[in-house]
Amino acid sequence: MNQSLGLWDMIWGAGPMVKLVLLVLLAFSVFSWAIIIYKMRLLMRIEKETVEFYDLFWNKRHFSTIFSSCKDFRFTPLARLFSEVYTELVQTKKASAQPGHGEGGWIHIEDIDRIKRILRKIETIETNKMEKAVSFLATTGNTAPFVGLFGTVWGIMNSFRGIGVKGSASLAVVAPGISEALVATAMGLLAAIPAVVGYNHILTRINRINSEMENFSSDLLNIIEKQLKRHNPDHIRSE
Repeated sequence: MNQSLGLWDMIWGAGPMVKLVLLVLLAFSVFSWAIIIYKMRLLMRIEKETVEFYDLFWNKRHFSTIFSSCKDFRFTPLARLFSEVYTELVQTKKASAQPGHGEGGWIHIEDIDRIKRILRKIETIETNKMEKAVSFLATTGNTAPFVGLFGTVWGIMNSFRGIGVKGSASLAVVAPGISEALVATAMGLLAAIPAVVGYNHILTRINRINSEMENFSSDLLNIIEKQLKRHNPDHIRSE
């Protein structure tokens, strides 16, 4: 209890600049924890739905059935990848059925490159959505210790100024000011360490999901390439 009161005494007894630094670091810490908690919950939902969508994709026999189920998967990027590709396949089929487009399959070799571009575009969009606001954690981890150090240096400068005014360099004169200043360094580390740990952990999980997207895109393209001669996308089988 005494240590807690002593800490608050040091904070309230600090100068205006040190208090401003502590307020900035507190804001960094609050926003960092909010991002960490939100992203962790979001990634848990994405990972859960990704596993479920993979099971659906390999167990269902028709693309139309999978497409109708995509609305139930709000978080996994695999559902968005599949929906965009399926929509493109249906539109390509309708275009090839129009007069002047010739006979044969509803999709041709040259259409594969367009589908690949669609997949890459969706992968980029989904990755950017998952990484949104995560860079703030890196910024906090890199800058918070230096902001805290600035507060510490400023507080020590005031302590030495107090020595000059009082004409005494005793521990009783110097210690309170230095203690108040060191609180800023401690606050900087308190904000930076969770931000760095959270950033590395979240980025690792996002990279894992990106790998899942790349694998799914590759599987989807392989199935489409094997079914180039099919006339109806509903007959494309995920096998």
